[in-house]
Amino acid sequence: MTSQIIKSKSIGFASLFVALLGLTACQPDEVTNGNGLSDPNVDASFTVEAVSGEPNRFVLDANRDNVLKSLWNTGDGFYAGSFTEEIFLPDAGEYTITHQAYGRGGIINESSQDVTVATSDPVAGNLIKGGTFENQADHDEWSILQISDSGTYWTFNEGSATIVGGDNNQQGLFQSVVVEANKTYTIDMKVFGSGATETWFEVYVSPTPPVQNQDYSADGTRIALNTWAGCGNNAFDGKLSKISCAGSGNSMSFEQSGTVYVVIKSGGKNLGSTGISVSNVEFRGSAN
Repeated sequence: MTSQIIKSKSIGFASLFVALLGLTACQPDEVTNGNGLSDPNVDASFTVEAVSGEPNRFVLDANRDNVLKSLWNTGDGFYAGSFTEEIFLPDAGEYTITHQAYGRGGIINESSQDVTVATSDPVAGNLIKGGTFENQADHDEWSILQISDSGTYWTFNEGSATIVGGDNNQQGLFQSVVVEANKTYTIDMKVFGSGATETWFEVYVSPTPPVQNQDYSADGTRIALNTWAGCGNNAFDGKLSKISCAGSGNSMSFEQSGTVYVVIKSGGKNLGSTGISVSNVEFRGSAN
């Protein structure tokens, strides 16, 4: 009798095992539209609403249904944000705002809207000239700072400036701006590249003028890529203030009104197969 009970249980377990195998065999090997694990139709739509009385501020409100994460791009690369995001667009012009919605199974959809800003903010308007490097007129706003004899150099493109080379040489770009005493300013820019080795990319803002054929380090680095410190080693694309892993920070003030110099210098062993590019350089007073 005992042996029959054991045999019966063995048969039951075997049947259950076969049944489970059958169920497993029916499961698809890849994520598809029909298994409920992914959402190919995740909705990336969003609305844009101007803030009353603030012509340079807008509220972005994304659809939340089945959206696990929102990324936003206002022109300087994607960043992780909230479903409701307030943005500040201090300069007059046309902007394309893009929202990426992450759904189940890692599905990503995106949508874009154009926003027109009629006037620049009187306080936080960009003091940099030619910061987008769009054309020859923009390029002419910048001066080359020769530091090393050769091996590393800046090139101007339509929409960016790129520094290429290596062999532990370096070169800089600079221009001057006029500031007011005891007012807070911020410096930032978009940077992108394929990843570098033993390389630095540094931004300075100082009343000390650069001198040709001399290195520049006046008042210390503000924001920087530094492969020894852990940024710039792999491919990157975004705001330098968010990628930076070195420097004192991108906000500053000055004891006296007058001229200061924005200096961008880079160099190192290998700046990567595409070099390091910069665009959308901004130097602004604090927004109201």
